[in-house]
Order: sequence, then structure tokens, then C-alpha cells
Amino acid sequence: MLLPTRARALVSLALIAAQPLAAQRSIPGTYAITNARIVPVAGPTIDKGTIVIRDGLIAAVGATVTVPADARVVDGAGHTVYPGLIDAYSTLGMRAAPAGPGGGGGGGGGGFGAPAPTRPAGAPNSSMPIGMQPEVRAIDQLVDGSDYSAAWNAGITTALTAPQGRVYEGQSALISLSGADFGTSTLRPAVALHVGFQGIGGGLFPSSLMGVFAALRQSLLDAQHYALEKAAYERNPRASRRPEYNPSLEALLPVVAGTMPVVFRANSQREIERALDLAKEFRLRAYIGGGSEAYLVTERLKAENVPVLLSVNFPRKAAPTTPATTPVADAEPEPLRVLRERVQAPKTPGQLKAAGVRFAVQAGGNYTDFVANLRRMVAGGLPADDAIRAATLSSAELLGASDRLGSIEVGKIADLTVVRGTDIFAADSRVTEVWVDGRPHAAVAPVVARGPGAGAGTGGERPGLEGAWQMQVMLEGVEHVVSLVLHDQDGQLRGQLEGDLGAQDVVNLQVDAAGEIAFSAIVTTKEGTEEGWFRGRLNDGVFAGSLTITGHAAGRFAALRQSTDRARERQERE
Repeated sequence: MLLPTRARALVSLALIAAQPLAAQRSIPGTYAITNARIVPVAGPTIDKGTIVIRDGLIAAVGATVTVPADARVVDGAGHTVYPGLIDAYSTLGMRAAPAGPGGGGGGGGGGFGAPAPTRPAGAPNSSMPIGMQPEVRAIDQLVDGSDYSAAWNAGITTALTAPQGRVYEGQSALISLSGADFGTSTLRPAVALHVGFQGIGGGLFPSSLMGVFAALRQSLLDAQHYALEKAAYERNPRASRRPEYNPSLEALLPVVAGTMPVVFRANSQREIERALDLAKEFRLRAYIGGGSEAYLVTERLKAENVPVLLSVNFPRKAAPTTPATTPVADAEPEPLRVLRERVQAPKTPGQLKAAGVRFAVQAGGNYTDFVANLRRMVAGGLPADDAIRAATLSSAELLGASDRLGSIEVGKIADLTVVRGTDIFAADSRVTEVWVDGRPHAAVAPVVARGPGAGAGTGGERPGLEGAWQMQVMLEGVEHVVSLVLHDQDGQLRGQLEGDLGAQDVVNLQVDAAGEIAFSAIVTTKEGTEEGWFRGRLNDGVFAGSLTITGHAAGRFAALRQSTDRARERQERE
């Protein structure tokens, strides 16, 4: 496909501003990030060094490392490389939770072994209602090819992901945020059992907080008895009838044996103390997940060696709900309790550290503010080194993966977070790229891409991009001609790229507050198939900008909108 003469002239003018640099050596699988400031976490900072990545692992790191002849070189000048950040408690990659309060299981008022008369389609072979099934596993609910771009933008490369539930929420998995299939992305298929304190609803037992703890206590007693029965039968199977298999109690065996941790989702002081009481009674390996008021229980957490997976989704001042004409002095003030929580939250990490309580951090589902909230931790009194450790090596240690993750060391997985500038905690720094399993993924600044807006594309409005575009791409001295089709779907732009660079969907399409348009697509060049990031602006009818593919010299593109007739012809052909 060729561009018409007038279009080619306009495109050439847009491309002439920046000629591509000389092509760099490019062999997939081996990379060398050079001239970067490196923060290994497990060792001293390297002011200017090199990281060699081979087959997804860190092959070398240091100030005097020689770049291998077969490496694709990535210039890290002006950037700082950290270990990939870890979200210590999330639902990333999970299917949506089943609808309906408490699911569809049965009879209320019974003990843990009370049978449920019905079981919803797709539920485990359990006699327990949904919400009371510890055998539910996150690994069985992962969606292959999940979109992790929001987490990448926050510098996160790995996550503990757990099912959503009521009482027994299920077993979490530690996953790599590569977007690959679950088999490739799974690091640890079963990490911990997660417990909440919300009744299962639907008129079923347990429904109250008292009932929840009664059900938990009874289930753990039943699991201890079940373990004794199984052990006795295995010692002498001819002496007694074999025990009835119970998947819910089976799932609790490593919990009561102390080989699998239990993460209690608890925020208030009362919830935390009740969780600690239950853990002490049954000698459980307890973790606290959330931990908003953990600062009130530091002495006990330290004495009982209970870590905290601390949410750093700190409360923000609520947007005003009063009419714009209402004087500020007349606006309803926030309750004192809310004000105290907002002031206290960034101080909690420093207080946990000072008390000797082990902790890691979780985004609490808020990836837009994750890095900013790490900075707030430092402003709240936590030393910067401890803040980055809480998001990297401490998480890996608490999640049982420090032999593979959490620091930049030879032999570890090449999960990296790349930040523009010399310090992730500086206000003007931002995450520009993450590496997951040794493969780079671009990160973009916080953006707004909703709403039908046209116009100039400033202030987060979408600058009239819908339609079909003819695009000329100049990459390493080679011209590629492609078509780009963008359309609105439920308030979001979606699109497809087709032509000399292959045929793929456009993803992560976003518009920032300054009007820059960015999207990514898998592109095919003579050297293979890789992720490319297109960034540009729409000016005087020409959409032009840069194309970035890690390890390649920067490319340029420019595009003109197709006429309505040509766009209609193309749609009819499809």
C-alpha cells in the first residue's frame, strides 16, 4: 500500500525533523543496559554501571562489566534502575468474583462440616458454601494475557494475587506481570491462605463477626482432627475405615501444620488483635494484610513475629461535594477521625520500621498513586532505603521468593524498574520502563483517555482521533507503510495497526494532560516481533511523532486521515 503523492509530501515534511540514529546490534534474548545508575538493594548503589540480561536472567551487573558481543545495547544514561517493584497483595490477573452474596451454597446455622444442598456451576467439589472454601486457588482463576499496563506504569513487575471472598477467600499465587499464559507467569502457585472477616451473606452462616470467628475456630479444630484421622489411617490402613475426603479440610492441613501462612485481611486495631488471638490459639503463621491501624499494635506484632502486608493506598482529601457557588467557609468540614487517618497513614511505615516489625507494601488497587505514596512514606519518616526495600526485597522475602526476586543480583530474574532521573523519590522523576522476565515494557505517565472530546487535545481531551489513518513509519533507515484504524468502544479508543509492520491490535492508547497521544502495538521487523510505543501529537491534520522499540534507534512516524470514502471501502473489504 502506498500513500498518495500529496500525503507523502506532507509526511516527508513531518519526518524530516529527526533522522534516525545508526542501527544498533540486535539479537533477541540478550540485552545490556549501560551508563545507568543502578540500585541493587542487596548491595551498594552503582553510580554508572551495566546490567547484562540473558534469557530472562541477570547475567552480570557492575561498574566495569564488559558488554557481550551478542547483546542488544540499551543506553540508560540519565536513568536509575531498581529491582522490579512488587505488589504484596492484589487481585491482578484474576477473573471477576462470582455474582451474588455468599454464592449459592446451603444450609444456615450448621458447623463447618454442614453440607450445602447446591453448588454453583464451576465451583469446587466442596460441601461448603462459597466464602467458606479454603481450597479455592488464585492460580485456577488467572486470565491469560491480562493487561498489566496500570501496574507497569507504577513500576510493578510482580504481584501476590489472591481471590476475592468473604471468610476463606482462598489461596494466593505469586505471579510475574508479563501478560503471558498462567504457566509461564506463575512463580509460586500457592503462597498463603487469605482470610477476611465479612460474613458470607445470603442468610447463611456465618453472617456476623462473632459467627465468622466461631466458624474459623471450628474449621481449624476440624482440620486438626482430620489430620489425626488421616495419620492414624496411613499408619495402619487395615485397622479402620478410610477417612472421608474433604477438600476444604484438606486445604487447611498445611495451615494447621504451620507450613502455609495465613494472611488476615485486617485494618482496625480490633480486627488485628482478634486475628492475632486466633493465630496464637492455633499456632498459625499469621500475616496482617492491609494494616491501617497496625501502628497501634506494634509491640504485639513484633513480639509474635507477625509481618504486615501494608496497604499504601493512603486516604486523600475528598473532592468537594458542595455546589461551586457555596463559599469555602460554609463547606462541611471533614470529621476529625478522617483527618487523623490521613495524617497518620504515611507515618505508619516508619513506625513499623522503628518497632522492628517486618513489612512489605501493597498498592491497595491504586496504581496511579503508588509511587507518589512511596514518596509520602519517606516524607512520613521512613528512610528512603527502607522504602525501596519494602517494595522489593522485603516483599520477596516475606513471599518466599527472595532467591529469585527483589534485588539486582546475578542469577535472579531480570525484573527491573527504570526511572528517569537519579531517585525514584524525587518529585520530578517518573517510571519510564519496566523489564519483566528480561523483556522491556514501556510505561506512560498518568493520563486521561475517556470522554468523546475533540479539539486541540489539551487538558486530557481526546483530540478527534477516530477514523482511518494512512501512516508512514521510518525505522532505522527503512520506510514502512501501515494503516491505523481507531474507533470508540464504551468511551475508550480501540484500534488496529495493519501493513508492513504486521497486523495487530493497538493497546494502552492514552492521551495525557498536555495532549500527547501514546499507544503500543506488537510490530514485526526484520529482527523479530517486539513491542513498539508510538507517541505523538495531532497538528494541522497530521498525526506525527516517534516510535520507540527497545534496543533499536528511535524511529519517526507521520499519518494523514483517510477520506471517508476510502475508509468505508476498507471496512467493506474487512
